[in-house]
Amino acid sequence: MKKALFIINPHSGKGLIKNHVLEILDILVKDGYEVTVYPTQGKEDASRAMRERKKSYELVVCSGGDGTLDEIVTGMIQSGFKTTIGYIPAGSTNDFANSLKIPSTMKKAAEVVVDGTVFSCDVGRFNDDVFVYIAAFGLFTEVSYGTPQEMKNMLGHIAYILEGVKHLQNIKSYHLKVTSVSENGEERVIEDDFIYGMVTNSYSVGGFKSIAGNVFKGRIALNDGLFEVTLIKMPKNPMELNSILAALAIQNIDTEYMYSFKAGSLTVEAQEEIAWTLDGEFGGTHKKVTLINEKQAMDIMVRE
Repeated sequence: MKKALFIINPHSGKGLIKNHVLEILDILVKDGYEVTVYPTQGKEDASRAMRERKKSYELVVCSGGDGTLDEIVTGMIQSGFKTTIGYIPAGSTNDFANSLKIPSTMKKAAEVVVDGTVFSCDVGRFNDDVFVYIAAFGLFTEVSYGTPQEMKNMLGHIAYILEGVKHLQNIKSYHLKVTSVSENGEERVIEDDFIYGMVTNSYSVGGFKSIAGNVFKGRIALNDGLFEVTLIKMPKNPMELNSILAALAIQNIDTEYMYSFKAGSLTVEAQEEIAWTLDGEFGGTHKKVTLINEKQAMDIMVRE
C-alpha cells in the first residue's frame, strides 16, 4: 500500500478538524493509502515531525492554518528531501489555500488531495528560516501573532483589523536600505522611510483576496521564482496617512505612497532591530535580512 503521514493541528481555527478526521481518513484509505496520524503537541512540533519523517511516505497531508503549513514546509526543507504535500485548511484566514483555490470544506479539500494534480510552488528563504507565502514588517504585522487564538476563531481576519486599530496612534517608521535583484539579474537599491513592507507569493493577504492582485495587476504566479514586494512609505502628514488607510480599506494599495516590484531575491538593512512576521507567526527581530525565492521547491496537491 502507499503510505501517507497525516499531521493535524487540533487547535487551528475553531478546532473543527476533530469532527472530520474519520471522514478524511476514509477518503485516503479508499485511495489506497496506509495512513499514520500525528496530532501536533505544540509549537514547532509539526516541523519536527516533518523533519524526522521517513522517506517511505509518498504523501504528507496536513490540516491546520497557514502557520501549520509553514511548519510542514520548513521541516521538509530542513530534511533535505521532498514529499508531496496535501493541504486541508482549518485556520482562520487560510490565505495560501485561497491562492491555490483549495476548497474551504474539509471533505472537498481531502478529495483534492487524492484526485488533484501536483503543483510545484515557490518557497521563500528568510535568512536561516523558511516562509511559504508572506514575510512582513511594520504596521499591523504584530497583530497576526499577537491576536488571541480565541478572537481569531470568532472573527477570522476581521480580528486582525480590530486589533490593528489599537496601534494606529503610534505608527512607527523604519529607515531601510532595500537591495533587490530582478528576474533578469538587474540590481535595484531603494532607501527611504517605511511604515510597512511585505514580500509575498500569494494572491491573498490577511484574508483580503485582492490586495496583491490590485498592486500587480494580475501578474502574479506562484511558481515563477519571483516575490511580489510592496513597501509603504511613511506619510508626511495626516492627509497622506488617511489616503493610505483608505486605499487599504478598499483593498487597493497601488498609490503614490508605495513601491511595488518583483524580485527573485532582496536584502533589507535597517538601523535598528525590526520585528518580522512569517506566514502570520513571529519571525524574530533583525537588522538585516536576506530573502531568496526557492523556485518550485514545494510540491502540493491542487485541483486539476
